[in-house]
Amino acid sequence: METRILHKDHLVPLLRRLSRNYRLVAPVRNEYGDTLYSVIHDLDSARIDLDQQPQGSLKPFFFPQSEVLCQYALDRNHDGGQTRYAFYPQLPENRPTLYFGVRSCDMMAVMYMDLIFFQSRGQDIYYARHRENAVFITIGCNHPFPNCFCNATRTGPFLEHGYDLQLTDIGEQYFVETGRARGRKIVEAWSWFFSTAGERERRAQFQAALEARGLFSSLVHVDLAIKLLEEGDEPTAVFTELSRRCQDCGGCAFICPTCTCFNIHDQPRTDDSGERVRTWDACTFRGFTRMCGDHNPVDVETQRVRKRFLHKLLHDVRHHGRTSCMGCGRCVGMCFGGVDMIRFITMMCQYEAAQETGE
Repeated sequence: METRILHKDHLVPLLRRLSRNYRLVAPVRNEYGDTLYSVIHDLDSARIDLDQQPQGSLKPFFFPQSEVLCQYALDRNHDGGQTRYAFYPQLPENRPTLYFGVRSCDMMAVMYMDLIFFQSRGQDIYYARHRENAVFITIGCNHPFPNCFCNATRTGPFLEHGYDLQLTDIGEQYFVETGRARGRKIVEAWSWFFSTAGERERRAQFQAALEARGLFSSLVHVDLAIKLLEEGDEPTAVFTELSRRCQDCGGCAFICPTCTCFNIHDQPRTDDSGERVRTWDACTFRGFTRMCGDHNPVDVETQRVRKRFLHKLLHDVRHHGRTSCMGCGRCVGMCFGGVDMIRFITMMCQYEAAQETGE
């Protein structure tokens, strides 16, 4: 692995050069004080914010909340003399995009979505179009945010793979690690922005990564929760309590960087034409499992959240060898009912401990 140094004064000039070839996306502080991953159209006026956790993840850039899959129209004059519908796929724009300042958990979330949209049931051409030509410059978290627990899910605070370039803040400079080929091309093409890393910088990066691991404020027993679920110890009372508190808003799924449930519906535009649209869905919605005749095989009063937590901590571990929780902690800040991953794991571990002691 190649390592370089990028002086902080050179960051914006480098991004300006890169923006000639890439659409640039980065965490940007907007006029309301919110930090969001946003497309940057003017580097001179954008406030790139590498100090705060972006409120949303990169998910909407690869899997939009609402996306037209195709146009359809009634064809009354085709060769067979019968009326039929014709469909015209609407593939998204395939534009090279540089994602800068990506947190480790968000990079790992993109790699998880790759598993879902590329490998599970054949390649999703819409996701593939968004994903092609994407370059990632990530930044390690020297100071994990209050709700983060990526140390427990092994998705941060620094990455060991998956990035094109990874930056570490070491004071006046960034320590730059080169990952994949696209990262090496950037360093080679704009080599005058980078200098060779020495032993002092390598020690500074190692020290920053080491200290970051000791700064997490939340102790979350992810491995214990996985073990208990694998052993079949489903905490029924916890599911009942959390289902009672769930307000059916879907906020946890929508803010989650790896929740990929969706629905597809046709949206008429005229009497003879319309659009087929894919929109986000959530397994915690009351109607997610509702069937014809209003039958619902899932008891929404007692098991509404069961699907969500078993999916992330049990089923994905079995299918992919890892959880689909990235430890970003965004669901903690989102849910006003306290139905979040940290709360579930804590309640589950306490429930199992009480069961063992007979309390």
